[in-house]
Amino acid sequence: MARLVFGLILAVFLTIFSLGTAQQGWKDAKNSLTHLRYPDIRDMRRSVALMPQKVSHRAPDSLTVPVGGWGDRLTEEALMNDREKATAGLTNPTASDDSSIARGSRQFIRMCVPCHGATLAGDGPVAALFMPPPDLLAEPTRQRTDGFIFSYIRHGGVVMPRYGQSVSAREAWDIVNYLRHEQRQNPR
Repeated sequence: MARLVFGLILAVFLTIFSLGTAQQGWKDAKNSLTHLRYPDIRDMRRSVALMPQKVSHRAPDSLTVPVGGWGDRLTEEALMNDREKATAGLTNPTASDDSSIARGSRQFIRMCVPCHGATLAGDGPVAALFMPPPDLLAEPTRQRTDGFIFSYIRHGGVVMPRYGQSVSAREAWDIVNYLRHEQRQNPR
């Protein structure tokens, strides 16, 4: 009986003091199976560096056609100086049909509702944190030209950020068509 008790105490003692190395062994086995192997050289000193400043950029060929749409023809300087004058000749090339209005509605819900709100009154959830955006159905917005609204969507404004990288020119014109449709349906 004494041997059994002594053997049990010895087994508990060895188990307690050997758990640390067993746990470490399991961690090492898990890491070797789940982590990716990286090359030995992966620091910034010994890696290959690309220097874009040393690459020469040539001007586009004279026969190239601009593919970005009308929004890319507007310059930032012209928009800052006088947006009305810069967008005076900018006309909407997209027909205001039901499909364009539906596309504009989907795009507006995705991109514009957080600030302008679902009712277009400038009461979106983000508007409470910053300066509220204008009511898109009000008279001052209805008096703006399509090109002016298009340039605000693509290039931003006083408080509005630019969405040219997220919204293509066609999508911006669809949003303009949707806004004009809503202004006709629900004037304020």
